[in-house]
Amino acid sequence: MNNDKKLSPPAGGLCFKGLPQEFLLRMKNDIGGEFGDFLASYDMPAARGVRANTLKVSAEELKALAPFQLEPVPWCDCGFYIGEERPGKYIEHAAGLYYVQEPSAMCAAPLLKDIRGKNVLDLCSAPGGKGTQLAAQMCGEGVLFLNEIVFSRAKILSQNVERMGVKNSIVTVASPQKLAAAYHACFDAVLVDAPCSGEGMFKKEEAAISEWSAENVTMCALRQAEILESADVLLKAGGSLVYSTCTFSKDEDERQIERFLAAHKNYTLVRTEKLWPHKVRGEGHFAALLKKGEGEENKFSPVPPAKLNEREKLYRSFEREFLNVRFENLYAVGDSLYSLPFGAPAVKVQTLRAGVKLGDFISGRFVPDHALAMSLKRGEADFVDLDEDTARAYLSGLTFSCDGSGWRAAAYKGYPLGWVKVSGGVAKNHLPKGLRINK
Repeated sequence: MNNDKKLSPPAGGLCFKGLPQEFLLRMKNDIGGEFGDFLASYDMPAARGVRANTLKVSAEELKALAPFQLEPVPWCDCGFYIGEERPGKYIEHAAGLYYVQEPSAMCAAPLLKDIRGKNVLDLCSAPGGKGTQLAAQMCGEGVLFLNEIVFSRAKILSQNVERMGVKNSIVTVASPQKLAAAYHACFDAVLVDAPCSGEGMFKKEEAAISEWSAENVTMCALRQAEILESADVLLKAGGSLVYSTCTFSKDEDERQIERFLAAHKNYTLVRTEKLWPHKVRGEGHFAALLKKGEGEENKFSPVPPAKLNEREKLYRSFEREFLNVRFENLYAVGDSLYSLPFGAPAVKVQTLRAGVKLGDFISGRFVPDHALAMSLKRGEADFVDLDEDTARAYLSGLTFSCDGSGWRAAAYKGYPLGWVKVSGGVAKNHLPKGLRINK
């Protein structure tokens, strides 16, 4: 279908659904005969999706557990289309069983193969869709750096990492240049989901339309080139680099890769993906996989050995009493205790999260952290399985009746939601106040 003539006013300009005229003219020039079909895609609702968090649940298990209909996304084994539901309101979301993600955005992370046990970096990670997808592909093995330069966005990233139960990540707040100076040639794989002009999000986000300009496209392309230079410094010889955007602009997509390859002869282009809303059920997305040849290779400077002494005894006592899993590689920061990923490096940049925060030492006792609860699997602690009404009450901060005593993990359908401490037949709610939701 070609609707070009219908969309061309007498003056020769283009006007369609509030989209910038300069954008429309460029797109018409770029895709030619497909332009009418491209415009027609804006009459369709934006695709919506969720991705199963395979650190906790398989894709098949999520299909059985999800309180709404799921349809498979062709390019992601654990991705699903959803309808008009609000997936964030369900208990399964609070339990970290899925991540709400635009379907096309699921195409980039799977380009990185065989990353289990490797050092992996998501350089522009917030809010965490691709980073938590990488975490699932790594199956808890190796070291996953998730970096975000903006502190407020890094906090959201850290919360999503916690909800998804990721154990082997380090969430950092640094510019790409600063990170490159700290961890030169230390990573086996780097993903750059670059800040872009967001043309692929026009259907979903009106702000993306109002913020668009040709000048902004040029500015984004310059910034992306700088980020790619840092990615090159961070990547080991023989490593893999994925570059992705949610825009259609060739200056930010194909030509960006062409310029990078021209300046870095030790790289080869393995493949590219460009998803168009008139060709697939999804919004606009671009991804390119590159392989690095010759170059440097460094190792992380190891974290210095921790001397915990009495504190480790206190934690191990808690672990023996309330957990059925042993956490290793313990490290204390102030009064807080962490289980770091094996192979984690010494901290050289601002860090919000490292591994799993196990808890805090308060007045001579150990108090478990919410992150510890969210990292647990069935059988690794004493779970209190709640029905739907009680689970919603728990998520809103209420207490409930419960037998036994001590620390237990409140759970729904066998998946943890957070801690309770049981005493005198009452389970006191220890869900962090910032995570509580209205019933």
